[in-house]
Parts: sequence; structure tokens; C-alpha cells
Amino acid sequence: MEEKVLVEHLTAFGLTGQEAMIYLELFRSGTSNGYELSKCTGISRSNVYKALEGLADKGAAYISEGTSRKYTAVDAEEFCRNKIHSLVRKQSYLLEHMPKERKETEGYITIIADENISDKIRNMLIKAKKRVYLSMSFVLLEQFHKELKELAAKKIKVVVMTDYPEGMDEDIFGGRFKGIKIYITSNKKNQIGIITDSKYVLTGELGRGRESTCLYTGQANFVQVFKDSMKNEIRLLELEGKNKK
Repeated sequence: MEEKVLVEHLTAFGLTGQEAMIYLELFRSGTSNGYELSKCTGISRSNVYKALEGLADKGAAYISEGTSRKYTAVDAEEFCRNKIHSLVRKQSYLLEHMPKERKETEGYITIIADENISDKIRNMLIKAKKRVYLSMSFVLLEQFHKELKELAAKKIKVVVMTDYPEGMDEDIFGGRFKGIKIYITSNKKNQIGIITDSKYVLTGELGRGRESTCLYTGQANFVQVFKDSMKNEIRLLELEGKNKK
């Protein structure tokens, strides 16, 4: 399982699956040639040499010439840092030279899979200027703690509806959400909802892997309906709080 995850993460840095497998074996064994790696991995020699050339081209392996051409894996931290640095340079170029930014769509967009939905939520939080209303279970909410903390530090209004985590100390819980208005609800499990600046809504499910699906829109009527629904839920929670007293 660990090998599969390592390969998956390496492919995120531009390596093919086979290149990632050869890189890992090269990392373990040290300096090797294609013949030795083919014996270790069971991958055909022609495919191993092709993968090694790819690794060298992509900055993941060094070549040492001698009686036979051998390869050495570039340190993983160095390889990843170089890739990130390259992406940052490319990002700067794209942001400077892309066509004029179009107006955010007011239609309806479907976003699937946890990773894509989480990325969209983070970007919504990063772009928020005035206020954020967020509804999701504490387990899901934790992955956005950094962004929520930064919003609170910038004095942007943040209202969160979430469940109280079983066994967590009240002071620790409060510390996690310093500067954020919290309403305690029942565990919403995979159901989520977020409104930013009263303009954009994301609603649906998170935490179901590739089966997760959310709807994103800036359509004014839908945003207003969703906003009213959240307000009504907050009023009920406030009333329940008063009744408990």
C-alpha cells in the first residue's frame, strides 16, 4: 500500500507511473544501471532505460558515465523543491500574460471528488473579502483550519456551524476557533455548505472520495435561497441555546 501511495505522490510531480517505480528502486539501491534495475523490478530492460532517460530529463536522476552508464536518484526533497520552484515561475508567467480575467460565472458548476472540492473550498476562503458562512462536520472542517485562522486574523467575519468533537477539551476547542463565531449542531457527516461574501455558494458532499459531488454557483437567486436557509438554521440554533438555559 505504501509503495502505491509513494508512486501516486511522485506522479503528481510529473513522473509517469513507471518512472516513479524506477525512481523508488534507484533511491533504495543507490547508483545502478538499467540492467541491474531491470533484474530488481522485473520491468523489461527497454522500459527501464526509457524510464531512466525520462528521470534524467525531468531532473529526478543524475547520470554518471563509466564502463556502463549508471544513474543516481536525486534527493527527494531536492527534486520536489526544484519542481515547485519551476511551477512557481510558470505560475508568475501565466498570471502576468493570461488574457483579461473573465467575470466569474453565474451558472451552475458540478465539482466531483474530495481533492477537487477541498481545493475549491480553499480558494473560496482565500478569495473571501467580507464574510464566510460554513457548515460541515468537525472532522471535515479541520483540513481548512489554516485558511479559517487567516481569515479571522484579517478580521473577516467567519461563522461556522459544526458538531462538537467527542472528548475534546472545551478550551482546546475554543482555541481552535479563536475569532470565529461557532454554532454547535448535530454531526452533518458528509453534508457541507459554504457561502462567501454573499456571492458564491458551494454545497453537496465531502469525504466520500471520488464519489463526492458538490454544486458551485454565483447565481444570485440560488445564493439568496441558500443564505436564507443558513440564517434560519442559525436562528433555530440560537433559540435552542436559549431554551437550554
